[in-house]
Amino acid sequence: MTEPEIDPTKAPSERLNRRFFVGISAAATLGTPITALAGETPGGPVSVPENDPAIAAQWIGLSRPDAEVRAYSAWPNGAGQHTPSVVVIMHIWGVDTSIREVVRRLAKAGFAAIAPDLYARFGAPSGDGSTDYTVFRPYAKRLDRAEYDGDIRAAADWLAQKFARTKTAIIGFCMGGHIALQAALDESDRFAAVCPFYGAVEGIDPAAIRMPLCGSYGARDTSIPADSVREFTAALKVPNDVRIYDGAGHAFFDDQRASYDQSAASDAWRRLVVFLNRYMGGTTA
Repeated sequence: MTEPEIDPTKAPSERLNRRFFVGISAAATLGTPITALAGETPGGPVSVPENDPAIAAQWIGLSRPDAEVRAYSAWPNGAGQHTPSVVVIMHIWGVDTSIREVVRRLAKAGFAAIAPDLYARFGAPSGDGSTDYTVFRPYAKRLDRAEYDGDIRAAADWLAQKFARTKTAIIGFCMGGHIALQAALDESDRFAAVCPFYGAVEGIDPAAIRMPLCGSYGARDTSIPADSVREFTAALKVPNDVRIYDGAGHAFFDDQRASYDQSAASDAWRRLVVFLNRYMGGTTA
């Protein structure tokens, strides 16, 4: 598995005085005004605690031939067979505070969500509060595509069995964004949409993607050149909403670390929920 080329804890070295995003959209333009959605305010995201009365959240076990893979899950109270679902792929820190928060925010927005621990076989430490990403490099290097494809399938199957719903999206952050793009190719029959957050596009054939795509990137991400994202987007043959946030760098959505960019993160979350609602049939709350 390719490790990040930059330290994901660092904020971009430069900031523009005026924040705005560069938008790229082919085949579909959402054109929705920026409004607050579930788990969000105009000033930034609102934390969704595990005891939020609108959701249920828990760790579950996914049975795999060689291991039991822990996964963090959450869903709206009252969820059933019409609840759309999302598989969330972790960043280098594992299923840490940031990823678990994403899972709960998705539940608050009306989606059943699950994040499998792709490090489950390796005895990796918790990423909660960690600022040294090099600790996790050895575990990221040990990731095997056939193994994590199986873990992702097991997570999607769990959602389908619990909620009797086959329409599932996949999203991912950093290395998880790249894995999500791979899954769009490897598991094209399982997923209805793919949403990478600063996932590397290198090695991904955009013409081979067969599902709607919502991508969020930072122009100041030195590991994923903006031009490569533009080229990738131009070659997509599916409805898409890909945006490059001019003031943001890598890992701009991670509000647990210095890379966080509130403006970009807030807009990216708004776009994600609108996109999932459009292509997954979710709620608008």
